[in-house]
Amino acid sequence: MNVLIVHAHPDPHSLTASLKDLAVEALRADGHEVVVSDLYAMKWQAAAGFDDFDGITGPDFMHASGTAYGSGRLAQDIRVEQQKLLDADLVVLHFPLWWFTVPAILKGWIDRVFCYDFAYGAGIPRYGAGPFAGKRAMVATTVGGRAGHYTDRGVNGPIADLLFPINHGVLFFTGFDVLPPFVEPSAVHLDDRQYSGIADRYRRRLATAFTAEPIRYRPESGGDYTGLTHPDGSELAPGTETPDSSGFALHTAGPDRP
Repeated sequence: MNVLIVHAHPDPHSLTASLKDLAVEALRADGHEVVVSDLYAMKWQAAAGFDDFDGITGPDFMHASGTAYGSGRLAQDIRVEQQKLLDADLVVLHFPLWWFTVPAILKGWIDRVFCYDFAYGAGIPRYGAGPFAGKRAMVATTVGGRAGHYTDRGVNGPIADLLFPINHGVLFFTGFDVLPPFVEPSAVHLDDRQYSGIADRYRRRLATAFTAEPIRYRPESGGDYTGLTHPDGSELAPGTETPDSSGFALHTAGPDRP
């Protein structure tokens, strides 16, 4: 299988970088082809702009990106990353959680690469369908706080909620089957023994990357939503939620649902 790792950390000696190197080694040892986009090493341009579109400036930024994509006028660095996505069977986003989200350089990679008419657009299915349907994706992130800080009662909120905009709003939106994230808390101070345990856990997760059950997000076209013709748009239909679900969890199917 082909794996794309998108890595976003400025320190090549960081825990995030060490886990990225471990992933490359483990996946290749299992016979997979691995390509790494090391965004800091690449000096990736984070800010999206009309300069990416070879003179195309309208009718608006979103549609200009689609016109540039369709006419082959996107910037070369964007087209290279888009081809990596098309070639990949599994995409792993490797990053530290900074201010409750991805580093700006990774957000910029998403902004520029996931352009209109490539990753989304009018007439392109979404949320469980779309251009990346049949591919898998996983977040691998390190966080500074303790594990208990990222629970329902934790001061930082549930990690599933913090990662929902990435897992559901970017990856599932564009069709990926999204695997449960690999999250390593208390990443600031580690000794060799602790790192060995983290490495073992990550190797086990990577070994099941093509067999593990993905997060059971509800597909937009699966019957749980009212549909785009409804006055309120694609809204979760009454009676489809489980009794104890609320917030983002409403959009994850219960264990008794397909």
